[in-house]
Amino acid sequence: MQIGYKLASEAFGPEELIRQATRAETAGFDFVEISDHFHPWLDNQGHSPFVWTVLGAIAARTDRVGLVTGVTCPTVRYHPAIIAQAAATLALVSGGRFVLGVGSGERLNEHVVGRGFPAVRQRHELLREALEIIRLLWEGGYRSYEGRHLRLEDARVFDLPAEAPLIAVAASGADSARIAAELGDALFATEEDPALVRRYRDFGGSGPRYAEVPLAWAADERTAARAALDTSRWALTGWKVMSELPNPVNFDAATSTVREEDILERFACGPDPDRALATARDFATAGFDRLVMMNVGPEVDGFFDFYERELDAPLRALTAEG
Repeated sequence: MQIGYKLASEAFGPEELIRQATRAETAGFDFVEISDHFHPWLDNQGHSPFVWTVLGAIAARTDRVGLVTGVTCPTVRYHPAIIAQAAATLALVSGGRFVLGVGSGERLNEHVVGRGFPAVRQRHELLREALEIIRLLWEGGYRSYEGRHLRLEDARVFDLPAEAPLIAVAASGADSARIAAELGDALFATEEDPALVRRYRDFGGSGPRYAEVPLAWAADERTAARAALDTSRWALTGWKVMSELPNPVNFDAATSTVREEDILERFACGPDPDRALATARDFATAGFDRLVMMNVGPEVDGFFDFYERELDAPLRALTAEG
């Protein structure tokens, strides 16, 4: 079992994200995972730096901890050729510590370039073509590609690592699980769904399985729940909503009826290590072997102390099942 720490790029500025990554390394985390957004989910989160710059700085200031995008969309806001180049460069400057996490995107981040946001079926088609382009460019040499949606003309990534980064594909259903199995090296998910892992394996997937474990640390349960409600209630909307709303104000409206009780049902809130471990165990039981601690509590450094003292060893003792 490998344990990661979620860097919330929607909630912190670039300097603080870099600091948290270095602290995560000293706390013993195996990797840090960072979302690639243009907007935050809610205005009161207040941030959304360019994560590829942040990742480069983290690579320079750390020695051991792995780096993962969780996740980037290589189809609308970016062309996959740009992601192929960015990922190759980051793999080089990190000494091979980078995993490229990709997904089909959210309207929240992709509509900003004025190209619209396609329906689910087309998003999956775009993601397939994007992954084919990325892998083609990582083979080296000048490459061209003519797809139904995407094109590549006589392009070459000159600086390539000796070993290409792993690609983890975000999935929430059968179609995306198939893409992860057929074109990815790993699975990425946000729900403790054993059926998703089974589908991934049935389609031939055999790589690592990443999942985000929802936590909110504070000295007491209610303080943690209030903090999670304030900044992270969007996480309760589900992917069908999360992928479609265009701006933070829409997420604010869509979550106006979320209560602290709803947060407590989803997030392991407060200082009880058994509660946090039980939540993580649900993901391990579902078949995930890369558990990302997504702390949305109000005290970052308090959580790191809590992790070192109470969570590191028992989390590593979990076994992925499913």
